[in-house]
Amino acid sequence: MRFPTPLIPARLIRRYKRFLADVVPEGSDEVVVAHCPNPGAMLGLADEGMRVWLEPNDDPKKKLKYGWRLVELPGGHLAGIDTGVPNRVIGEALRAGAIPELAGWPEVRPEVRYATKSRVDFLLSGPDRPDVYVEVKNAHLRRSSDLAEFPDCVTARGARHLDDLAEMVALGHRAVMLYLVQRTDCARFDLARDLDPAYGVAFDRARAAGVEAICYGTQISREGVTLGAPLPVVI
Repeated sequence: MRFPTPLIPARLIRRYKRFLADVVPEGSDEVVVAHCPNPGAMLGLADEGMRVWLEPNDDPKKKLKYGWRLVELPGGHLAGIDTGVPNRVIGEALRAGAIPELAGWPEVRPEVRYATKSRVDFLLSGPDRPDVYVEVKNAHLRRSSDLAEFPDCVTARGARHLDDLAEMVALGHRAVMLYLVQRTDCARFDLARDLDPAYGVAFDRARAAGVEAICYGTQISREGVTLGAPLPVVI
């Protein structure tokens, strides 16, 4: 997934109202408002003074002329903060057959209604094999060592998705929870059970029901975000 417009650097002043951020583009003294496409807590990724990367736009229909895309991290690492990116990255990877656990299904459909009131991120189907329901979650929390975690705040919706996937397994389908780590300084994945105990319980219940859990890293640059190597799930 490539960014359609070259990114520009800026300094973060503050993030507020979840979807807004005050930033100062490099080479300017003017504070501008950027769209923050992330409803989560963004722990460690929204501190004052961090160097961030913005995508400018000249769309007259958009109120904000900048979208926040990346955060610079120590050691030359980057983190993506746009929670819409993982679905785009995984969609490209599924269609290219780049995820071995999910390769070989000729039809890849996004946003298909399933369960009671949900839409699955991707439904894989093909002749002579069970359908595969794939939910994708963005993981960019890191609190210690090289460990990525999910979630970074309470997510009742995420717990519901786990139960929905378990329901699909009970109906004879295959179901996969795929965590995409959108930062380049992590090598393992685990749940942040202390931040959302209910999600941890739902995860254990889903795994016991036959839901699979896999995790992949990402390669991130100022040009775009692509699928990285598989990461061990250490739960």
